[in-house]
Amino acid sequence: MTIIESVPHTPDAVPGRGVEDLRPDHLFSRNGTQLRVRVHALDSDTDGGHLLVFGELGERPLVRVHSRCLYGDALGSDDCDCGPELALSMDRIQAEGGGVLVYLEQEGRGAGLLWKAIGYRASEQYGIDTFASYERLGLDPDARRYEHVAKALLDLGIHQVRLLTNNPEKLRALAEAGIAVEVIPLAIQLRTDRGRRYLDAKIRHRKHMIPRDFAPWAPQYSASAEVAAVPGRPWWARWLRGFRPGGRG
Repeated sequence: MTIIESVPHTPDAVPGRGVEDLRPDHLFSRNGTQLRVRVHALDSDTDGGHLLVFGELGERPLVRVHSRCLYGDALGSDDCDCGPELALSMDRIQAEGGGVLVYLEQEGRGAGLLWKAIGYRASEQYGIDTFASYERLGLDPDARRYEHVAKALLDLGIHQVRLLTNNPEKLRALAEAGIAVEVIPLAIQLRTDRGRRYLDAKIRHRKHMIPRDFAPWAPQYSASAEVAAVPGRPWWARWLRGFRPGGRG
């Protein structure tokens, strides 16, 4: 995995353009707020994408690692939490004046859009969740990997993050690479029965910690509380207990 710093042209290849003209750095406006953004390409055979650095980064910047979801991100689907999680993460980054969005080409948990659609149909036909439908189709229920994200953050000099996530695999990848991680959970409410069943499936199959009004887990899994309770032990170990990377959950 490498970080590509600029467009794949030398200044000499673009008449009248110098190095400064080819910097992927510009103002970005959203909901009436402007921030500068610098775009880095993540080069990977299977899990590539882009890393967007917004504004000025502090010592522990907000970071959102997000897998592309056409239905949720662009089409506003009510059946998954992808779009709302991305929007909430951007709200937090903008409110703080800086942060990092890692946007990965991992549609359909790495299976791609066509297989994702086939998986949805199988779920409808057999009354099963999409993790089970992927298995029925011979697919990995979640083929995504995040180790290259950790390397990219370290390459940018980022060693501490506040990670906007409910996903233990993202936490694991960064923490095991030596990045100090504080998890900031994303509380999302979905309006359809299908969406709510999907959140439940994430908990069962992939050990996601979905914030719920009736689940007082947030204080238990805050970094300070866990470190204080178990000195010398990674604070995220309890969350990941029994979780197998790449396993069926």
